[in-house]
Amino acid sequence: MEAGNQTSALRGNISTLVIMAKAPKTGKVKTRLAQSLPAAAVIELYGCLLDDTLTLARSLDHVDVVIMCPASDVKDLESFARDSVRVVAQNGEGLAAGLSSVFATFVTDGEQRIIAFNSDSPHLPAPVLQGAFDTLAFCDVVVGPTHDGGYYLVGAKSSHPELFSGNGMGTSSALETLMQRVRDLGLSVRLTDPFYDIDVASDLIRLDTELRQCPPRAPRTAAWLERWRQVVAQLRPGIGEL
Repeated sequence: MEAGNQTSALRGNISTLVIMAKAPKTGKVKTRLAQSLPAAAVIELYGCLLDDTLTLARSLDHVDVVIMCPASDVKDLESFARDSVRVVAQNGEGLAAGLSSVFATFVTDGEQRIIAFNSDSPHLPAPVLQGAFDTLAFCDVVVGPTHDGGYYLVGAKSSHPELFSGNGMGTSSALETLMQRVRDLGLSVRLTDPFYDIDVASDLIRLDTELRQCPPRAPRTAAWLERWRQVVAQLRPGIGEL
């Protein structure tokens, strides 16, 4: 499929979930966890999280699923996804450029709901994600806050590049920064349930506890935790969290 036709096809669905991802490469993913886990384990973990995230995404009704990534990662992620979803290159580098690219690429002049979702919250209950799309019927922007001051999803019906310009996107005040920009633009916003992604040791310990109780929530990640349980058991909150 040619690039132009591919973009048109991607834009045909009223609801699009765009998973923000990177290729599983040493030094590129889960860098804070890499301070306390073997490199091979970190790469494998990221692959499991992304795989389970794709499964979660495909469980949603009437939602087109796409991966967006740095241009240099497209081929690797196409191979990873095994043609199950389309992989699209973002314009520019970094999180802010990626988020701007999501809405610039998929927003059209018609009615649509676009959500950018991180690649490391596959344990999020599907109704929360489905509900975020429903929420966009009543507001301009929907945001899923994380407990550490960031956010795990952001959705909109129009492109607002100003939301993601400048600094503060990857910090503990990322949510505060985004919400202030929403207010500055006069946009209406609603929040989904607070949740957590897997960035640091305490996140992984919490996830291990939850998936022991219900492995089907993220089965590939649960299997990884089983294989690496002895190493994970030695982690303590605070390790790798600087």
